[in-house]
Amino acid sequence: VQLQASGGGLVQAGGSLRLSCAASGRTFRNYVMAWFRQAPGKDRTFVAAITRDGNIYYADSVKGRITISRDNAKNTIYLQMNTLKPEDTAIYYCAHKDSPVLNPRIARYDYWGQGTLVTVSS
Repeated sequence: VQLQASGGGLVQAGGSLRLSCAASGRTFRNYVMAWFRQAPGKDRTFVAAITRDGNIYYADSVKGRITISRDNAKNTIYLQMNTLKPEDTAIYYCAHKDSPVLNPRIARYDYWGQGTLVTVSS
């Protein structure tokens, strides 16, 4: 499975961005796709995950501001981020998990995209 993330950039606090992650190389069936992020000097942390059927799990820190979605026909997931804050600045990674069970643990994910940088200025 190959994952290609895109959509990052520089945005002012309070603004919005939508990230995309396109998967290729395998039939997009009952797998979980997720977003993680890694802020400068910090560990990678879970943001949100989604099953093929649309079941979703969010990190508490992003609930209400971030929405994950999935287009199975395009083998793509999205991360809509609103009311962005400087602390949202990070490299955002998409990940693929070879099972249908939602899980926030990094070690459970089998494939990773290259990351896309989001910078939120104050």
